[in-house]
This record gives sequence, C-alpha cells and structure tokens, in this order.
Amino acid sequence: MIVTKQSISSFIVSAAILICAPAAWSQSGTDVYAGDWPDIHGDKFSRHYSPLDQINAENVGSLEIAWRFSTANFGPQLDFNNPSTPIEIGGVIYATVGTTRNVVALDATNGQVLWLWRPEGGQRFSDAPRKGAGRGLAHWRNGNTQRILGITPGFFLVSLDAETGMPDPNFGSNGQVDLQVGLRNAEGFDDIDIGASAPPFVMNDVVVIGPAHKVGMRPRSKSNVKGDVRGYDVHTGKLLWTFHTIPERGEVGIETWLDNGVDFTGNAGVWAPMSGDPELGLVYLPVESATGDRYGGDRPGNNLFANALVALDIKTGERRWHFQLIHHDIWDWDNPSAPVLADLPNGRKVVMQVTKQSWVYTFDRATGEPVWPIVERPVPAGDVPGEWYSPTQPFPTRPAPFDRQGFTEDDLVDFTPEILALAKEAITKFRLSENVYAPPSVSDAADGTVGTLSLPSATGGANWEGSSLDPETGVLYIPSRTDVSALSVGKDVDSDVDYSQAFSVRVPRVQGLPIVKPPYGRITAINMDSGDHVWQVANADTPESIANNPLLKGITIPRTGVATRAGLLLTKTLLFAGESAGGSNKLRAHDKQTGEILAEFELPATQTGVPMTYEHNGKQYIAMFVSGRGAVAELVAYALP
Repeated sequence: MIVTKQSISSFIVSAAILICAPAAWSQSGTDVYAGDWPDIHGDKFSRHYSPLDQINAENVGSLEIAWRFSTANFGPQLDFNNPSTPIEIGGVIYATVGTTRNVVALDATNGQVLWLWRPEGGQRFSDAPRKGAGRGLAHWRNGNTQRILGITPGFFLVSLDAETGMPDPNFGSNGQVDLQVGLRNAEGFDDIDIGASAPPFVMNDVVVIGPAHKVGMRPRSKSNVKGDVRGYDVHTGKLLWTFHTIPERGEVGIETWLDNGVDFTGNAGVWAPMSGDPELGLVYLPVESATGDRYGGDRPGNNLFANALVALDIKTGERRWHFQLIHHDIWDWDNPSAPVLADLPNGRKVVMQVTKQSWVYTFDRATGEPVWPIVERPVPAGDVPGEWYSPTQPFPTRPAPFDRQGFTEDDLVDFTPEILALAKEAITKFRLSENVYAPPSVSDAADGTVGTLSLPSATGGANWEGSSLDPETGVLYIPSRTDVSALSVGKDVDSDVDYSQAFSVRVPRVQGLPIVKPPYGRITAINMDSGDHVWQVANADTPESIANNPLLKGITIPRTGVATRAGLLLTKTLLFAGESAGGSNKLRAHDKQTGEILAEFELPATQTGVPMTYEHNGKQYIAMFVSGRGAVAELVAYALP
C-alpha cells in the first residue's frame, strides 16, 4: 500500500512508482460501455445506468459477496455513514473514505489497497461545515495521463495521479487549489461557512466546483458567503471563470432582488452533483436556496439564481439559459440531485431535474425550452411578519408528481376508524396545506396553531440519491419518500434573522404510527417519451415498528415501505434498490418493466451509498457503501460465483 499526504518526500514518490502494480493499469476502458464506471452517476449524463448484462433476471439470485473493504482504520474516528459512490476505471476503484475524506485506490477484483492519499487536518478541517466522506470523486484522462480529483472537507481541490496517488505538481500549489480564495462574503461578516459535499465535475478539460454550506434551517445570520460556481483548468488549476449564483449589480437577475438583500444574502450554492453535455459544451447547475431555508423577509424578490437550473458554457462560464423552479424559496426545496440528460427514443434531447417537491422538470437541453408546459399559477400568501411572498409558482403539467403534494385530512393515516380519529385529533393545532406551496406559519399564531403540515418534507420527495434513466426505453426511475414537514417558524435570539425553523414544533404521530397514510417510500417509473407513469411500488416491506404496533393487532395492512430514498442502479436487465439510512439491510433486484421483486439480499449493513457496477476480467460486480446503526462504513462488492 502506498500512503501519500500533501507534503511528501521525493524518496516516497520514487517508491510509490516502483511499488504500484502495473497489471492494475492495463485496461483502457473509460466509460460505462467499456465496462467502467468513471463518474459517480456512471457518466456525464448522470443516468446511473450501465449496459452490462452478465447479471440478469435468471441468475441474480445467485449473487454473493466477492470482497469487502472496511473503513475502520481510515481516519481519526469511526465513520458510520458513508454516502458516496465509488468510481472504477480499468480495474481500479477510487473512493473517499473516513470522516476526513481520504482518497483510496483499490484493486477492483479483491478490494486490496493500492494507494491512499490523506488530506491535512488542522483548523480548516475543524471549521468545515461538510465533514465526512462526501459523495465521491471525479476522473480525468488525456491519453495515458489520468487524474483523480476531489475536494477536501477543508475546501481544497486536489488533483492526484491516478496510478500513484501523488499530487500533480503542475496543478495549483503542490497539487491543490485553495477554494476559499476569491469567495464573496458579506461586508463585515468574517465566517467562512463553506465546503463541498459533491465531487468536482470534470468535462472538456474544465473542473467545475459547486460549494455547500451548513444546513440553513436556523442560520446564525442573514449574511453568509455567496455560493458562486467556478471553473478551473484541469491541467494547471488556474481559475478560468466565476458564475455568480447571486448576481451583482448590473448583471442578469439583479432585478429579482428587491431592497438591498443581494448585498448580504449568501448560500445559493450547488451542493448536489452536476451533469454535462460534452458536445454542447454545457454544464448544468442544480442551484440551492438562498439564506435562510424557512424565512426570506430579508431577501424580498424571486432571488435568481437560487432554486434554478442553470446551463453554462463550460469553457467560459457564460450563462446559456436558466429556469427558476421555485421563486423565493421558504420551504428548503433546493435542487437536490444531479440533472439527468437523455437522448429519448422519440428524438428529444432533454435534461430532467428531479425535485424535492416531487416533480420532474423537463427541458430541451440546448435551449432550455420546457418539453411540456410549465404554468405559473397563483399560490397562497402567508402571514409571517416581514415575509415576502411570490404570488405565483411554476407548475409542471407533465409528468404528474411522483409523490404526494399538500396535506389535508384525506392524507391522514386511516388503517382503522379509531386510528383516523386519533390522527384528526393529533393535527388540531396545525394548519393544513391543500396547496403544495402553502407557506410556513409562526409557532404562536393568533389562531392558536403552531405551524403548517406539508408534503413533501424538506428532505423530499426526491433528494441527493437522484434517479436512473434507461437510454433504450426512455424510462426514468425515481426513489422518493412520503414524510411530513412542520413548517413552523419562530424567533431565534442567537441570530439576526427575524424568523427561523421553530425549535419545539414536531410532526405529530399516532401512538408511534406516522401521521400520513402509506406508502412511506416508493419507487416510480415514468416514460419520459410520453410523460406517463409506468408503475409505482413501495420501496420496502412494512417495518416491525409499524407491523407490531398495538393499534394494528389483528389487522392486515398493505406493504408500507419506509420513509427513506432507495439509491438506484439500473443495468440493461435489472433495477437494483436498497433502503438507505433508516431502512433495513435489504438490497432488491426489480424487473424494470413491472417493478416486481426478482431477488433480495441481506447486506452486511444498510445501503448508504448509491450502488454502481463495473466489469473487469470478464466478471461483472455490483458495489456500494453500507454503514449505520453501529456498523462502520464498508465498501462491499457482489458478483456471480
């Protein structure tokens, strides 16, 4: 094993070159059609699809563990939640491991460590808002030159030699670029509350970086660092361009910021992964919300480019088109996942954004023209003092939502009349939300209510796990959860924001049962040629906490699923889905056409990273990170005997 750090002697470099096994680098494939998995979502289109078919409906039940790699000894503390997806190129797996986000290269046939790169710790790591393993890495290749690129918790971009793990001496300073340099912060506001959870996006020799901030339900200030997106030269680390997700005066979008909110408001980063079209030269940014997540009275206006899908020229950073999916977000419904690109069977070349509010916004990826009409419709205003409300929001007309929206008495759990009566009693202190965009309310309202119950919750609908697209059929597969939010705001004496998420208001339950009727998690298949739903299934069995509830004694209920989002993997023959954190340790293989479960497996722990697949030396593997519930994160790979 080769271990490298930021600072390393020339002697160790020489040793690294000598020790690295040449056989591991003999393969030449660099895309999913060559059997590799070079991006966290498989390819630049983020389809999370592979055409491999060695594992199929006839033999999938015979899968067994091929190898396991534990992260127990890779970091100052144990990691119980690794949400990343490894990449694989030419028989080598690259992954981020440990709470300090080490980079490791593994032999894809047995999980043996080939090299390890460990970032420096120090104050930057201690102050980092996004610690942990992150979502993964990026790969770049030019002939025989290959680089692995990642972002440390301390917000450094690092470029490593794929063969040795050594930092590229021609990139930045000793292989690293300090991403805190050049940030736009509010005047008089010194905190650098910024990092990254997604890997860099690399295409056409440009590395694009989107920042991530702390979760903003209770922001410490109305001021924050702005979430600018930047492009760097992959060869040198030189800054090529900056796109202002919060515009400056004189720039497009400034008219959507009223008063002086644009001067101090931050966030509007891109914490989710990006996608791109190499031929068009466009990178697609799923931009998050501006500060803060539940109150926007300090930032009146629609607030471009927050909550927008933005297409940029990857060489110049020039905006080609944008569409704002939510005006003036106060629901924390930021764009959570990589946009999915597709060349559909009907000839359309589209980009699709799956959202927390459970829509698929679909556009021509060259022009930004909606494939189906997106209609501005009136939405209700609230009564939170000082808040500004957009009078309309954009509603996609097709496809239909893939999960529940709004919350009325019709959504209450109703296994029995007694349970329904208890549910009605439990919600008496809450406002309901017939419209999906019903706004938050105060925790001490004059009408005696303590907040507004809403579907979907702030965590979706869909979230960072994204979706999978079959390029042959044009069917999109989406994992989602049905979980209720209490949109309740109150005063935070430790912040200069007038209102933030209330501390003491919780979504009610019915003697341990969720307040909403099942399914609590689901997988939906949508034909994107027509916009029609094909099928929908619960994502899991009924958990024991529900099945054994005393209120359900002697009662048979349908399969409920769980309020998690299954990370999906799509192959030529099968759809694989786990249950994610909060679910069981099951991994299931589904029929793509019907959703029928063809096989299921007991994982060593719960799937926390999205599965991937690759082929090496004639054998197909399926691998994913599992962790949680006291189990240290490990990468586990399955194959046929």
